[in-house]
Amino acid sequence: MRDLIDDVFVGSFDNPALAELEDQARFRLSDLLAHGDRLAFTTDSYVVDPLFFPGGDIGALAVNGTVNDLAVSGAKPLFLSCAMILEEGLDVDVLRKVAHSMRDAAKAAGVTIVTGDTKVVPRGKADKLFINTAGIGVIPKHVEIAANQARPGDAIIVNGLIGDHGAAILNARGDLALDTDLESDCQPLNGLIDALLAACPEIHSLRDATRGGVATVLNEFAQAACVSMHIIETALPIREEVKGVCEILGLDPLYMANEGKLVAIVPGAHAQTALEAMRAHPAGRDAAIIGEVSAAPEGVVTMATVFGGERIVDMLVGEQLPRIC
Repeated sequence: MRDLIDDVFVGSFDNPALAELEDQARFRLSDLLAHGDRLAFTTDSYVVDPLFFPGGDIGALAVNGTVNDLAVSGAKPLFLSCAMILEEGLDVDVLRKVAHSMRDAAKAAGVTIVTGDTKVVPRGKADKLFINTAGIGVIPKHVEIAANQARPGDAIIVNGLIGDHGAAILNARGDLALDTDLESDCQPLNGLIDALLAACPEIHSLRDATRGGVATVLNEFAQAACVSMHIIETALPIREEVKGVCEILGLDPLYMANEGKLVAIVPGAHAQTALEAMRAHPAGRDAAIIGEVSAAPEGVVTMATVFGGERIVDMLVGEQLPRIC
């Protein structure tokens, strides 16, 4: 096991904090305080099937997912942990490929993987590989982003085409046999959020629209802030291929998982400034204003449909697609 750890993980994630091989990574508080005055701390687990898919893999997903969970608080993501559950018999070359992907994703996001753990379970007690990543970041002074900050008159913005990840995973499983170049949108969002904060420090709420999709995020915002979210169906940026997958399977793209998309709630007066800042960044070039916040009905999301009517967009009950992230 020690040879495996040295070969695959220490070699891939090579950095001074990890090289000490203590049971924990250590940081100087003074170094953290240079970035702000509050810590953000998050953790998530990744069980996606298949491990490799167009546009990403479980390793990149684990790093970017944790980076994004930190970044949507306004924090600067800094350090990640990596814990792996391996099924006995997993090919070491597969593990090495995932570790290299995590290394590359961490480098792209500007974070360091500083500690970790590895466990092996008997064949049949897991499905090849599961990953848990935790991360810490530092929130700069004066940044106050929270779900309960949405106010009537605010604009609702997404940073691009929604539903790509969920549709790409479904197609990668081979159940649809579609001839399409559809890829996951797996990407870090911290650079985009830095640009957005620089242009529009008045951001009220941010959240990445992962499992449960845009609809779930909007419902969470509406309930936390006791406001109503009203979106316009014709304003939603969705690929035709994603619409096709959803029509075949009877799914709603509003609930499809994303791994590189966020929902931003910004004051209406700053909406165009925020939109232009997002479109100027590679991770936000297809950004769109999809609706606005109103006072009533509290805790409810509504959508103006293409047919001229209006429907309620409920909170997702259950799980639309298992093992999507």
